[in-house]
Amino acid sequence: MGKDDKLLLGIDVGSVSVDIALLDDNNDVVEEQYIRHTGRPMRAVRAVLGDLLAKIPVERIGLVATTGTGGKLLADLLDAEEVNEVVAQAKATAVLYPDVRTVIEIGGEDSKLIFMERKGDAEPTMADFNMNTMCAAGTGSFLDQQATRLGVSIEEFGEMSLKSERPPRLAGRCSVFAKSDMIHLQQKATPTEDIIAGLAFAMARNFKSTVGSARNFEQPIAFQGGVAANRGMIRAFESVLDLEPGSLIVPKHFSCMGAIGAVLHLKTAGRGKPFTNLAKLDAFLAESGDVQLTTQLKPLQMTSAKAAYSVEGAPPLPTNGDRIPAYLGVDIGSISTNVVVIDKYRRVLSKRYLMTAGRPIEAVRQGLREVGAEIAHLVDIRGACTTGSGRYLIADFIGADVVKNEITAQARGAIEIDPKVDTIFEIGGQDSKYISLDNGAIADFEMNKVCAAGTGSFLEEQAEKLGISIKGEFGKLALQSNRPAMLGERCTVFMESELVRQQQAGAPTEDLVAGLSYSIVLNYLNRVVAGRKVGERIFFQGGTAANQGIVSAFEAVLGKAITVPEHHEVTGAIGCALIAMEHDNEKGSRFKGFDLSERKYEVSAFECKECANRCEINRVTVEGERPRFYGSRCEKYDVERKKGGGEGLPDYFAERERLLTESYVPPPLPAGAKRVGFPRALLYHEIFPLWQAFFGELGIEIVLSDATTKSIIHQGCALSVAETCFPVKVGLGHVANLLDKEIDYLFLPSVVNMPRQYEEFTDTFVCPYVQSFTYTMKAALDTSRNGIQELHPVIWLQHGSKQMAKSMREVGRQMGKKPAEIRNATKAAMAAQVRFWDACQERGREILKNLRSDEQMLVIVSR
Repeated sequence: MGKDDKLLLGIDVGSVSVDIALLDDNNDVVEEQYIRHTGRPMRAVRAVLGDLLAKIPVERIGLVATTGTGGKLLADLLDAEEVNEVVAQAKATAVLYPDVRTVIEIGGEDSKLIFMERKGDAEPTMADFNMNTMCAAGTGSFLDQQATRLGVSIEEFGEMSLKSERPPRLAGRCSVFAKSDMIHLQQKATPTEDIIAGLAFAMARNFKSTVGSARNFEQPIAFQGGVAANRGMIRAFESVLDLEPGSLIVPKHFSCMGAIGAVLHLKTAGRGKPFTNLAKLDAFLAESGDVQLTTQLKPLQMTSAKAAYSVEGAPPLPTNGDRIPAYLGVDIGSISTNVVVIDKYRRVLSKRYLMTAGRPIEAVRQGLREVGAEIAHLVDIRGACTTGSGRYLIADFIGADVVKNEITAQARGAIEIDPKVDTIFEIGGQDSKYISLDNGAIADFEMNKVCAAGTGSFLEEQAEKLGISIKGEFGKLALQSNRPAMLGERCTVFMESELVRQQQAGAPTEDLVAGLSYSIVLNYLNRVVAGRKVGERIFFQGGTAANQGIVSAFEAVLGKAITVPEHHEVTGAIGCALIAMEHDNEKGSRFKGFDLSERKYEVSAFECKECANRCEINRVTVEGERPRFYGSRCEKYDVERKKGGGEGLPDYFAERERLLTESYVPPPLPAGAKRVGFPRALLYHEIFPLWQAFFGELGIEIVLSDATTKSIIHQGCALSVAETCFPVKVGLGHVANLLDKEIDYLFLPSVVNMPRQYEEFTDTFVCPYVQSFTYTMKAALDTSRNGIQELHPVIWLQHGSKQMAKSMREVGRQMGKKPAEIRNATKAAMAAQVRFWDACQERGREILKNLRSDEQMLVIVSR
């Protein structure tokens, strides 16, 4: 290349970095740079271009192309042309790596999945693509944040993860939730390299199940973007995508493929402008400093009301050594654990708000110890209730009489304070809840999903980074702000990036704190409340309600008064105690006593190998008690078989499974019989004999998918293209399992309704998700491979055998069967299904007749 030959400049301005590639006329990269811009992208571009122009005359740069999130702004400032970032990535791959069929590109705040196709000898083109949503879980910022938390550089992150042989499973859908898992692992002395490897695998799994949902990653696969420098991520993707080690292609210029592609796109199209000068860019930086601090948020003002937890007519506590009846409530959350004791007058005698810190049993022991030291000599516990994410474990541990969900407990606590309350906002550490009440009854509710942007954990983490206390100081500072910063309401990682950007631009701490208050409120209202009814008597509960800035932001956005009740931080535990009191049956409580805090206990784990699920079982043993087990998907370890209770009872669900498969005995199959696949999911558990008999009479072998396993569950969840219920996701996994078997047909009927069980029923429609499963499956899976023929009849079982025969006529015809054969098969199928239903009802009557106690019924139901 001569010193006067023209050069082509590509600049990719991303959310985290600026990437520059300088190409010659042969498309060879003569220089590339990757610079993290720390929130000031244009200033970083100016610095890089200044260095470049010091070595190369302006006249030699014959074309400038920009791309990325800041590509359009930079194109205006340089009089250049912008190229879409997806188009740029695809173009670079098509020219430099024409054999690649799938591109994984992960940058700082976005990630892309690009599918390439090639027809003949022509240059490959982009066939389809997908990108991440407003969540950072599958992006480089997610990894950066976790590396910072662990105190390692992002370069060390990749190398350390390669040392792990058994990466633990961590949450990969949210940065805040991943942090909790990391803390739990650290408390168990898990090596740092294992935690790092677990994060890499979590990110790879998340990318596959969200950005790559229901997509086929056709090989060869290229891994591009800044994250491709992380060897730990390369290993994780190869494992998650079932690739041979070393088969994932990492381009030589992986970090600047976008900049290269932008140049190549304009060059191929015959467009593009030469470099002129930096005048506009310099003027922009002189005027704005590269950061524009705008605000549309009004200053916060404190106007909220308080609601007292008043008790009337309660006598003084005894001083003569007598004990009064009292009730215990325990709320075990992911972040905090609350313990409350009330008396029969509903008076709060003692309360504790403690950090769970990943050790719920230890937190409860501490709470019982402190509360017991304060009032154990005054009370006789007549009832105990638990709620929260750890309610079942702690119920067994303390001997609770009642277990209730958080929604019920929070509502009960609020109604006790104000029977007319109609809306509850509850924001905890990692959970946010909305509850709508109508005359004291729960009318609607919602909780946050896999995002922590509207929770207390995010707020606490940001306060820590700003060097202020979340208790007291945060709220006071928020109220001092005159220009609350606009930080958005997206993912916690992206909000944090915006906070850093504005902090570097000189935004005062009080403006940032006020902006964070608005962000958490807007996220909660838009994603948890999500347009649901907000009444006029609004209670704000949970530990976050102590923050005056959050309360004021709620009032500013809604234009309504927010009431923070007394004991707001333990309202759920108070509700629990009230529920325990309402269940007092004069027989005494199962509560094991406050001295439980002094008894030794042991927690261990093991993998159950009784079936393919391979459940991770947690064993909790309290001194003097038999071990208790948690985490299984069946009743093997959970059911307590007491003498005279469940002892000797058969497994009725196993018996029902036997009836399901033995209600029809198919005749011998002819040689070379065709095989039809049917998933062992959804309506299989209700009407399998119908299909078994129909195909059996036609001489067709019915092939079932395997019993549900972890791999089927994970595959189904990864294939799901929309948020449905869990059984529907698992159903997709079963269909995928069938496609790996040797079948000629795939049978997925759309069953609209079922026979009427009672005459007074007008309709018996099947769940819409189940009705439409056949169409959901088509959006997620390609069943055309291996010549499999799909059979999708619409079935109206409520309309009887004639309608059934009409619906199945086309199915039989597709299989080459005669009309008479189809009619006979339909009659046999209906008869087999009726036999199954009759057998189940008869066996059910026998069971009820022979039950020796109500306790046995509880054992059966628990299974």
